[in-house]
Amino acid sequence: MDKAPDTTIEIRTLSAIRGLDSADWDACACPEAADGGRPNDPFTTWRFLNALEISGSVGPGSGWEPHYLAAYDGETLIGTAPLYAKGHSQGEYIFDFSWADAFERAGGRYYPKLQIAVPFTPATGRRFLVKPEFQTTATAALVQGAVQLASDNDLSSLHVTFCTEAEAEAGEAMGLMRRHSQQFHWHNEGYADFDAFLATLSSRKRKNIRKERLQAQSFGGTIHALTGDDIRPEHWDAFWRFYTDTGNRKWGTPYLTRAFFDAVQDSLRDDVLLVLAERDGRYVAGALNFIGREVLFGRYWGCTEHHPCLHFELCYYQAIDYAIAHGKARVEAGAQGEHKLARGYLPAHTHSLHWIANPGLAHAIDEFLRAEARAVDEDIEVLTAYGPFKRDHQEEQDD
Repeated sequence: MDKAPDTTIEIRTLSAIRGLDSADWDACACPEAADGGRPNDPFTTWRFLNALEISGSVGPGSGWEPHYLAAYDGETLIGTAPLYAKGHSQGEYIFDFSWADAFERAGGRYYPKLQIAVPFTPATGRRFLVKPEFQTTATAALVQGAVQLASDNDLSSLHVTFCTEAEAEAGEAMGLMRRHSQQFHWHNEGYADFDAFLATLSSRKRKNIRKERLQAQSFGGTIHALTGDDIRPEHWDAFWRFYTDTGNRKWGTPYLTRAFFDAVQDSLRDDVLLVLAERDGRYVAGALNFIGREVLFGRYWGCTEHHPCLHFELCYYQAIDYAIAHGKARVEAGAQGEHKLARGYLPAHTHSLHWIANPGLAHAIDEFLRAEARAVDEDIEVLTAYGPFKRDHQEEQDD
């Protein structure tokens, strides 16, 4: 049961996370780490959001203007939310381009809008960062405060992306529209090693993965899995080349600045698994993961040389190896990618919440979201049925 606040909860906004003490923010964002352990994920920690700010990845000119919400009971911070004013829909991974286009063709103004999210990060986690003893009351205050902020400033909409399922249910009960999307996640069933995982797959899929790993590991070099103090500045120099190559091809302009990776080295290197492929004394490919309490989050990949299956090895199989060795329950491999299915990553629901000011647009989006939810459910059911795992006793006999 929630503790009753001593006073009426007050919502304040801040244009920089440095306006709040890091310990106060993290007491709301990751109370599970108060004993010195890992947070559920690092993405809403003060150190991660501050890295985005001080590196210029968010802020003036980025289309992500911070307006963090802070809920106070008197002078005690009891909840926060990473809120941004958005001048576009880039870097969100929950796509509303068609909503914006339809509204603007009808004479409306969709941008700017408000977004409660972790920029450039399609990873599920809490978005209403409240102290456990104020869970219901502080969450409600943050939702109401965000909607009021959008309404008072004549903004088109408020969006809460990659929230938890519990938050999606609570937000829907408060009148927000709920959206269902999907990703591909690998689940650790207590495997002793990678071969134990392979033993659960159909014979054809198992042979294909072994073939891919052999091809990848025959690229003529060495694969390094680095974390903490093993990561050095020169590793980030190499990864920046990979990241910009991918960013230029996929987004036109990379979302993150070079300074972001320096900030990661300073304050987040213990939260990172950096997998690099080295050949002839040069790093030629890499994959960046962030480490959570129970989950490994795959984020970025890039290369300067192309070798067969090296992408699969660095992004998916090395992540599985790490998860098994370190007892992680799950690997979340980021947005999109049905090719992940054949490699043991199964479809999973993700959730978002939306408030639309214009009643006509809200009605149209509500109808769309209902149809989309049915389609996502059907897609997940079909894809799961076509997954790589053994299905019956006969298949075991055939292996």
